[in-house]
Amino acid sequence: MVTSTDPFAIFKISGITPQIRELETEAVAEGFRFLSRLTEEWERGANRFDQAGECLLGAFRNGRLIAIGGLSCDPFAGPDTGRLRRVYVARASRGQNVGKALVQQLLELACEHFRVVRLSTDTPEGAAFYLRCGFQPIQDDYATHVKPTS
Repeated sequence: MVTSTDPFAIFKISGITPQIRELETEAVAEGFRFLSRLTEEWERGANRFDQAGECLLGAFRNGRLIAIGGLSCDPFAGPDTGRLRRVYVARASRGQNVGKALVQQLLELACEHFRVVRLSTDTPEGAAFYLRCGFQPIQDDYATHVKPTS
C-alpha cells in the first residue's frame, strides 16, 4: 500500500470534469458502474446534487481529483432523510483516510438538512468501510446502512 503525507482538500464540485471521467474509467475497470450513472444522470439533469441539502464533493491532492462523493435527498424515504451516493476513492489513494474524511464532510453538511443518512453498498469492502465511518447495517429494500446525523 502506498501512503502519502501530502495533504488533500475537499471542495464542492459543480459539473462533470475530465478528472471525474478519469475516475469513472478507473471505477469501470474495477467493475463499478455508479460513476457512469453519476455522469449520465448529471448530463440528463436527473441528479445534479442541487436540491436543498444536496452536494457533490471531491477530494483533491496537488490539484488532482482523488475521491468523489455526493449527498442527496433519499428518494426512497421521507424528506428528512439524506442519501450518500457515488462515493469512490481512486485506488492509489485508498488506505489514507481520504474516503473517511470525504464521508465525514458529507455527514457534517447533512446535519443541516437531514435527520438521518442512508446508503446502499453491495460489496463487503464497502460495508466494512461504512461501519468504520459510524454507519449501522439495516434491513431495507433500498438501503444497507444508516446513520443519524446528530
